[in-house]
Amino acid sequence: MPPTPQPSGPASASATEPEYRLPEYRVEYRIEDLAHRSGATVRTIRAYQDKGLLPKPERRGRANVYDDSHLARLRQIADLLERGYTLASIRELLQAWDEGRGLGGVLGLVAEVDGPWTDEESGRITRAELDELFGGEHDEAAVSEAVALGVLEPLPGRQDEFRVPSPQELSVAAELHKAGVPLLAITEQLRELRGQVEHIAARFLDFTNEHVFVRYLGGHLSDGDASEAADLVRRLRPLAQQTVEAELARAMQKFAARNLRDHLRSAAAAPSAAVPDGAMRSEQIRLPSETVEAVRELVGEARVPDFITAAAEREVRARAMDRMTAERSGGRQSPA
Repeated sequence: MPPTPQPSGPASASATEPEYRLPEYRVEYRIEDLAHRSGATVRTIRAYQDKGLLPKPERRGRANVYDDSHLARLRQIADLLERGYTLASIRELLQAWDEGRGLGGVLGLVAEVDGPWTDEESGRITRAELDELFGGEHDEAAVSEAVALGVLEPLPGRQDEFRVPSPQELSVAAELHKAGVPLLAITEQLRELRGQVEHIAARFLDFTNEHVFVRYLGGHLSDGDASEAADLVRRLRPLAQQTVEAELARAMQKFAARNLRDHLRSAAAAPSAAVPDGAMRSEQIRLPSETVEAVRELVGEARVPDFITAAAEREVRARAMDRMTAERSGGRQSPA
């Protein structure tokens, strides 16, 4: 289809927005020509249309006709993708653009939300380095699980090399494995933990939406409102992590101390491997938790075993004395 020049005015853009100026004359393209000019593939252009990112072309008979507005939009999308925006975010931004709203504040808000929520920098690791990190173990199933969980990301065109979004998380897994935890048990624990953490994140977002961001929801954001919301996100973003860290430290201290006491109590009550003849033998006896707790309140944690032993011995002696008394009384009775 030969280009058809038609007069057209330049596109306007604010000082804070990237400029995509249309040429002085309107040019029409077939989809193949548009793909060549924009650098996108025909398949990508059609996918953008299906997702609502690119306006539908004009239909002329059996042909689809594109123009420079489509070319400018494809360049907008490419620019935003290079800046790290997702297609979902780009769709919202382009909708704001089409509605005539400024993009400065909206871009800032999306940057705060879509940007990294940690200062940790990603790394890279080869398969050989990965095997060495985990003690020389070559476990394909564990690597596949790590890829599925996003702990490792294969690098396109680089066989046996991975991007590591969180080197800290990978280091934790290596330390757990060194301590004796199987690789698949580590990935399964991470999968369970991630579900619980995502639940906490969703609750925190619901909480802040209800009490903080409610005034920005439900309507079109002005440039000023978007900038204000972005500033709030920047200020509130660390709070969730700080709260979770503080509560996790408290809970770990509580349950680790309780776990240690339980193990020490069990070890103290457990029978020894070999007991000489005539020596005292010990056995582990289960008692109701309410009884143990009552004794603990009475004499303190350290003296619980001694108190229970003394109480048992006193009961045994009392019953023995009762039996001897009963036998003595029975011997004195005369026959009927």
